[in-house]
Amino acid sequence: MNRTLPFDRTQLDEIAAHYPTPFHLYDEAAIRQNARSLQAAFSWVPGGYTNYFAVKALPNPHIVRILAEEGMGVDCSSLAELALAKRCGIRGSDIMFTSNNTPLYEFQNAMELGAIVNLDDITHIDYLHDGYRLPELLSVRYNPGSLKSGNAIIGIPEEAKYGFTRPQIVEGLRRAQHLGVKRFALHTMVASNELDPNYFVETARLMFDLALEVREQTGIEVEFINLGGGFGIPYRPEQQPLDYDLMSNGIRQAYEQTMVPAGLGKVRIVTENGRVITGPYGYLVTRVRHKKATYKQFLGLDATMADLMRPGMYGAYHHISVPGVDTSPKQFDVTGSLCENNDKFAIDREIPEPDYGDYVVIHDTGAHGHSMGFNYNGKLRSAELLLQPDGEIRMIRRAETLDDLFATILWD
Repeated sequence: MNRTLPFDRTQLDEIAAHYPTPFHLYDEAAIRQNARSLQAAFSWVPGGYTNYFAVKALPNPHIVRILAEEGMGVDCSSLAELALAKRCGIRGSDIMFTSNNTPLYEFQNAMELGAIVNLDDITHIDYLHDGYRLPELLSVRYNPGSLKSGNAIIGIPEEAKYGFTRPQIVEGLRRAQHLGVKRFALHTMVASNELDPNYFVETARLMFDLALEVREQTGIEVEFINLGGGFGIPYRPEQQPLDYDLMSNGIRQAYEQTMVPAGLGKVRIVTENGRVITGPYGYLVTRVRHKKATYKQFLGLDATMADLMRPGMYGAYHHISVPGVDTSPKQFDVTGSLCENNDKFAIDREIPEPDYGDYVVIHDTGAHGHSMGFNYNGKLRSAELLLQPDGEIRMIRRAETLDDLFATILWD
C-alpha cells in the first residue's frame, strides 16, 4: 500500500542540491493544520483546552515556536527542555514540567520560569518543600495500577516507574495542602501511541472519578485534569488515524455525566501530546549507497540507526517510499552502516527496487526521530529542514561536523 509524500523526486533533487542527505524534513503546513484540528475537537472544554506539546518528541525551537503560535504550551521533562522553552520566549503556565527522579535544581529552574510543576513521587513533596519551596499550584501524577491496563508500548502500570498510587494521591494532596499549597491538579499517562479512541475515554472517566474522590476525602477541587499524551499515529498504511472528534465526544459525554452533576463543570482538561502533533509530518530522506546480496538482499543507505533509532531499538515499523521509482517490488533488509546488526530500518520489506543514489524516504519521523539520535561510531547527526507553506525550504538545524563531535574533548 502506498502513502503520499508532500514532495516528489524533482523537488528532492532541488533540496539535495543544497542540503546533502540524510536529513529530516518537516511539513509546516500539515503540522499547523493538525494542531488546529486537535484543538477544535476539544473546543467544548469549559475554560478552554490546551495541549502541552511534549518537547522530547521534536526539540527544535522552530517547531516549538510554530506550535506556540497555534496556541499550544510545552511539556518539559528536563533542564535542557526548560532552557529551550525559555529561549523560545515561553514562560509561566504555558510550561508543564513533568519529570521523574528529578534533581532539586531542575524543580527550582522550572518554578523560576513560572512553570506548572507536576510531581511524579509522593516523597518529592517534602523534598521540594525542604530544599526550595512548594508552588502555589501543584499537579500530581497518578498511576492507576491494576485499575487501568497500559498498552504494548508503555507497559503495565504496576511495573512503571511513574506516579503516585491512589492512596498516595489523597495522602500527598493532604500533605501539600498542609504545607501551604493552594491550588491543585491531577495528571496521568498510561498509554503510548494508542489508536483506540475508547482507551482515552476510559482514562478520562477514571480521572473524573478520581477528582470526585479527592474532593470527598480532602475537600480539594482540582483546577484541571491532565489526561497525558499517548495519542497514536498510524505508522502502518492499513491503520487509521485516531479520530479526534470521536474521542473528544466520548470524553465530553463522560465529563457531563460525572463532573457537571458534581458541581465540577469548570474543571479544565489539558493533554501533553507530542507524537500525534508532529510525527506524521516528518520524513527521513536518505539515498541508496550500496546493494548487497549474500544470504539475503540488503539495501544500504547513507542514514543509520543514529538518525532513527525506533526500528532498531523497538522493532518499530516505519513505512518506506522510493519516490520516482516504479520497478517491481523486491524484498530487502534496509540498513545503515553502524557496526551493529540491529542497524536496520526494515527487515524483509518489499519495496520498488532502487538504484544507487536513488532516494529512500522513511515516513513518520517527525517525533522521536532526530530527537533520539546519537553519535555511536562517531556518526554525525543530520540536518533538520522545514518545508514552509509557501514551498520554500528552510534549514532549522544544520548537520553536525567533526568539530562538533570533538568539541567536548580535552586534547593534550
